Amino acid sequence: MTLKIYRVVSDFFHRYFSDEEAVIVFLLFLICFILIYMFGGILTPLLAAVILSYLLSPLVDKLQSYRVPHGLSVIIVFLVFFGVLLVSLLTMVPALIKQISALVSDVPGMMRTFQSQLELLPEKYPDLLSQELVGHWSGSLDLSQIGQQLSAWLPNVVSFSLNTLPAIISVLIYVIVVPLMVFFILKDRDELWSGFKSMLPDQRRLMNEIAIEMNQQIANYIRGKAIEIIIVGGVTFITFTLLGLNYAALLSVLVGFSVLIPYIGATVVTIPVFAIGVFQWGFAPELYWVLIAYLVIQVLDGNVLVPLLFSEAVNLHPVSIIAAVLVFGGLWGFWGIFFAIPLATLVKAIVNAWPSSVISDPTEPADP
Repeated sequence: MTLKIYRVVSDFFHRYFSDEEAVIVFLLFLICFILIYMFGGILTPLLAAVILSYLLSPLVDKLQSYRVPHGLSVIIVFLVFFGVLLVSLLTMVPALIKQISALVSDVPGMMRTFQSQLELLPEKYPDLLSQELVGHWSGSLDLSQIGQQLSAWLPNVVSFSLNTLPAIISVLIYVIVVPLMVFFILKDRDELWSGFKSMLPDQRRLMNEIAIEMNQQIANYIRGKAIEIIIVGGVTFITFTLLGLNYAALLSVLVGFSVLIPYIGATVVTIPVFAIGVFQWGFAPELYWVLIAYLVIQVLDGNVLVPLLFSEAVNLHPVSIIAAVLVFGGLWGFWGIFFAIPLATLVKAIVNAWPSSVISDPTEPADP
């Protein structure tokens, strides 16, 4: 029995780790995994800077194609991007804070309205719902008390999160450190890349094969997701505003960022859209128009916008994508969710490129 186990383990290592480069690749990814898992919070500004550098690199290259010097191209792209970002934040953040404050104050009224609408359902749909069943739901939920608790709890949470010293330090790190790292990554990207390659072995067929497949994949994914968030959020804001839905700005931000979590995000964000619609109109035609418009936006996003933005198709099964979101999101939080699809594609690329030839035992007879 022991000999059989040894033979299985030996065959496994001969099959997958007989190549020296394969061992190096395995150790590199193991080290990266451990570092991100243990020091993910500390490395978050670096990850943010790398993502922004991926977004801005094509703009720098475009300016250089018009014979603009590299240094000047970096300065122009850097100033324009962060200038637009600063103006956008100064415009959006006050409006979002105002809508959040209004939403918090309206929570008790929303709960009472929802409870009254719930009690009217047996009259509208007597064949489906009975008065006793709805009364049981209403009594067990106690929506009015929940609303009062939420309205008292949410302002304390917001105040606590904004006044704590770690939050202030974290904001300062992102505001100061991330732009500096983005500037220097863009300015010295060739030197940084050359220095990284100098630490790798000269023969790196496996690494090159994985890198070529993933470089375009990750770059395309980051830029595509950024554009998708802006388009979906903008279209949602315009649509909800035209339909007269309250808290259109806040809901459009939620809908925009929901595209980061495939399949799950759109389903979860449906809940606040539905709840605010019920609070505002009840179960009236206006609510159904909002839900239909939201469904149309999601359908167009999944079937038109995503194929246009992501030129490099991600050939992953939906179950694999959802599993990747759950696994990497559980390990690394927001960044794990954001990079779930590229990371899943990376795993697939490694599996496809990994050497799998078995080194034959010379004492064994050859197959006929």
